[in-house]
Amino acid sequence: MKKLVVLSGAGISAESGISTFRDNNGLWDNYRIEDVATPEAWIRNQELVLDFYNQRRKQAADVKPNAAHYALVELEKDFDVSIITQNVDNLHEIAGSSKVIHLHGELFKSRSTKNPDLVYQMTSWELKTGDLCEEGSQLRPHIVWFGEEVPMMETAVEVTEEADIFLVIGTSLAVYPAAGLVHYVPAGKPIYIIDPAKPEINLKRNMTFIQEKATTGMETLTKKFLLHDK
Repeated sequence: MKKLVVLSGAGISAESGISTFRDNNGLWDNYRIEDVATPEAWIRNQELVLDFYNQRRKQAADVKPNAAHYALVELEKDFDVSIITQNVDNLHEIAGSSKVIHLHGELFKSRSTKNPDLVYQMTSWELKTGDLCEEGSQLRPHIVWFGEEVPMMETAVEVTEEADIFLVIGTSLAVYPAAGLVHYVPAGKPIYIIDPAKPEINLKRNMTFIQEKATTGMETLTKKFLLHDK
């Protein structure tokens, strides 16, 4: 069974109704990244950061996976599928994908501010000042903020190096280090990129661009796989 490694980004979740960085009048439109998604922001205004992620969590709790998420689950019948996602929502898991690596953290988890190994599944959308870990430290969103290391990157690289097929879906390949994963795909292995806007990428590889949104792009790719790439 061939190993299909998928790098997913905001575009796949956007079709479920989750705001992206670039949405006009979206959730991010009312905030500066520096004010809600950096370690400095947490130190400066903890209440604002908590409220921002509470809003994101509340919004995400009301959305459902779309056809692109479910298409990736269906591919597990014919491929060994591993998903590396830049998204912090849990839509891949809700849809039923069995192997998901979250590069940028998970929205529905919290962790200790002092001990990063203490991570907790959240049972509600709200995280408040005074919510403490078992060692007595304030809990923070389990999110990789700008300026922080990406702890799952090494694992993602290892998985990518084993790919027989590499699929990029819903990401412009503009955010590093995740965008650099394409350079770890083994030589000669095909790379498919699904995105309405063709990413600016200068890579002399076996690449196929499908300039469609995630749902229709996955439909196109699935038909191709059924014909050629099992």
